[in-house]
Amino acid sequence: MITYRIGQGGRYLWARIVDTFSALGIDPNVLTAVGFGINVLAVYLFAYGYFRWAGLTVIVASVFDLTDGPVARVTKRVTPFGGFLDSVVDRYSDLLLLVGLLVYYGRINRFWYVTLVAVAMIGAVMTSYTRARAENLIPKCKVGFLERPERIVLIIIGALTDRMAAVLWVIVVFSQLTVIHRIVYTYQQSRNLTGSPTRS
Repeated sequence: MITYRIGQGGRYLWARIVDTFSALGIDPNVLTAVGFGINVLAVYLFAYGYFRWAGLTVIVASVFDLTDGPVARVTKRVTPFGGFLDSVVDRYSDLLLLVGLLVYYGRINRFWYVTLVAVAMIGAVMTSYTRARAENLIPKCKVGFLERPERIVLIIIGALTDRMAAVLWVIVVFSQLTVIHRIVYTYQQSRNLTGSPTRS
């Protein structure tokens, strides 16, 4: 019951934010740019070890990241370029947050944590790439547990609770599982479409 009410409250707040941005006539691409700028500030905070402040900053950035698309739909400003820009900026934001952690662990000479972040970056890239590449072959490939929203939530949890190492391990493991799941799913779906896997 409590979690249901929290979920309802979150959805209500999110809807009010979308309504407010829409009423103000803010261009969705501006929301995308503002969210990216706030994430850049979070990168700096991560790089210098201000994890809790970084976590709070990512939460603020997420307000813009999560509303640019809905605002575009409500205000009928959905464009192919807007979707493309949002996707590209999201990838930059994802990787830059991890770069901030990479810089931090490098500064304090924690080699294994640097390696862990680097592998997490590979997972983040490959999760997105496998979906994009798969959808050149099959209609949809949204399978897998760990996509961008889950990664962002995990990073926020790690920053606010000072459990970033554990969070990075979760990202590393589940990113690779998501990639494997998408490879298997694409193999199966491509066989269904053509009778045999498609190779380029």
